Amino acid sequence: MFELFGQLREIIARWWSEFTLQTRLMAAATLVVSLLMSGLTFWAVNSIQQDARLNDTRFGRDLGLLLAANAAPLVSESNRTELARFSHRFYSSTTSIRYMLYADEDGDIFFGIPFSESEVKNSLTIQRRMQLPENYAENRNVPMVRQHLTPDGEVTDVFVPLEHEGDYLGVLAIGINPNPTVVTSSHLTRDVTIAVFVSIWVMVILGAVFNALTITKPIKELLVGVKNISAGNFHQRIDLPLGGELGELILNFNEMAERLGSYEEQNIEELTAEKAKLETLMSTIADGAVLLDDQMRIMLANPTARRIFGWDGQDVLSKPALRHLPPSVKAELTKPLYQIASGDFASAILGDREATEYRIHIPEAGDRTVRILLTTVLDQSREHVKGIAITVQDITREVELNEAKSQFISNVSHELRTPLFNIKSFIETLHEYGEDLSDMERREFLDTANRETDRLTRLVNDVLDLSRLESNKRYRFEAVEIAQPIEQTLRTYQLNARDKGIELLQDIAPDIPSVVGNYDLLLQVFANLVGNALKFTESGGKVAIRAYPLAVNEDYESNAYVRVEVSDTGIGIDLEDQQAIFDRFFRVENRVHTLEGTGLGLSIVRNIMEKHHTLMHLVSEVGVGTTFWFDLVVSPTEVSSLDVASSPSVQTASS
Repeated sequence: MFELFGQLREIIARWWSEFTLQTRLMAAATLVVSLLMSGLTFWAVNSIQQDARLNDTRFGRDLGLLLAANAAPLVSESNRTELARFSHRFYSSTTSIRYMLYADEDGDIFFGIPFSESEVKNSLTIQRRMQLPENYAENRNVPMVRQHLTPDGEVTDVFVPLEHEGDYLGVLAIGINPNPTVVTSSHLTRDVTIAVFVSIWVMVILGAVFNALTITKPIKELLVGVKNISAGNFHQRIDLPLGGELGELILNFNEMAERLGSYEEQNIEELTAEKAKLETLMSTIADGAVLLDDQMRIMLANPTARRIFGWDGQDVLSKPALRHLPPSVKAELTKPLYQIASGDFASAILGDREATEYRIHIPEAGDRTVRILLTTVLDQSREHVKGIAITVQDITREVELNEAKSQFISNVSHELRTPLFNIKSFIETLHEYGEDLSDMERREFLDTANRETDRLTRLVNDVLDLSRLESNKRYRFEAVEIAQPIEQTLRTYQLNARDKGIELLQDIAPDIPSVVGNYDLLLQVFANLVGNALKFTESGGKVAIRAYPLAVNEDYESNAYVRVEVSDTGIGIDLEDQQAIFDRFFRVENRVHTLEGTGLGLSIVRNIMEKHHTLMHLVSEVGVGTTFWFDLVVSPTEVSSLDVASSPSVQTASS
């Protein structure tokens, strides 16, 4: 026997010596892990059983109290029939109760389930008496619980006193079956643990033997191949002349490496395509977009954002955003960015602003005003910050329009207030002191009120005209003989010019072609330009209107044009005023004299010319005169007959 044991030990020692150190360590680790897992499993099974016992105890106590409360009145009335019916109905409705026994004050059983009362009374060999716990008499007022083991499993015994109106009537004993699900689960867990433990060691032993005998070299080759694959070398292949499962494994490894290589190429192409789509989308959107990581480094910035923040030509990717943002933006966003990056969403989003929107003026970037929206980029669990998205909208034009609207309303209010005040003042004077005034004074007051009313009417009409022109109203354009509105304008202002001693001239080229335009709008243009020229020209001066065709290929490539000029020998316009002469409510007389006007005439002229798809131009010199000119498209039916002689250069009227 000892010799056999010694030989077996030598065989095991020789077999063990063939294992590598790594295999031995794996075997030791497998033993420790398997023992640890087995211990944890058995501890878990024991905990489950303990919890199951506790649940059974609680369930039995509650169920016993419920049954006792319903059975005590029946026992006190000795209504055994109803008690039996109630007990059978309750016993049949659940599988959790093993038995139900009713005993009197002395402990003698007078009814029980699953045996009946007749069996209790007719039994001559068995004294059916309830075995109560030893300390039950001392604690009779509360249910008593105990557990005992039966061939069918552990049963929980619950003893509940039967009391009715303060009288002790006996004892109710019920047996509670263990939870079959918990029992089955614990048994299954124990059996699976044992099976896993045995299987692990069987596999370890067989694997060790197989490793020592056949697969050491192929496994090493596979290990090297897997390392190369994990390093990204998908061209790795294993070439060993092996058959069976190991040969199939090597073949599958080679196929896997080939597929991974093709997948890598395909994924790279797809990622490149998606990246190109994203970059194209980001580059084409009108708003600026900047993406920061959780460390507030710039990961992405589209061209709009680069232009607004002045990053053109700079490498800002992977750089801290706060170092490259304009100072005004940095001052506003430093605190909320740090709050968002730290996960303090409530302070960052609500804070003092109740929103993630910020309106910032950036004088460093061309005097822009931007609206910046901060959006937090969260992970899938929406608990951790992965980045911050910054959306930048250039609202400079919007701010300018709002300011222009406010200025327009302010100017209109001011212009309306002056004539209204004058009208009200003179009418109040006439109303209160009319009898004390002479006829000449009353006529003078009424004449002044009439002029102010005309001035107010002109202002309202100019505002309405400007509003219509700046709206989306469509005007009808057709062939217009340019000489007709010019002659009508000159006839209208002829008397006014004669009173002021100003000479009105017209110089219209013979056979001038028709132009594309709106007659009423052109008449309004001439009326405004000639009216201004007469207003700012002193007595003895001249005001002239010229119209002549331009050469087809001189200044334009595709269309033929007619140029119209309105010149005067008036006071002229200073260079600094020429930049704002077409703005609403801008009046040169504010600087040089006190002539009345609405300040909307040239703004109306500019809008009418824009409706005609052309621009207004001017040439002026202070003390010499001013020339306004514009070009109109020749009607298509007139282009073929157009004289293409060179047109004269633009000159002031004094020349």
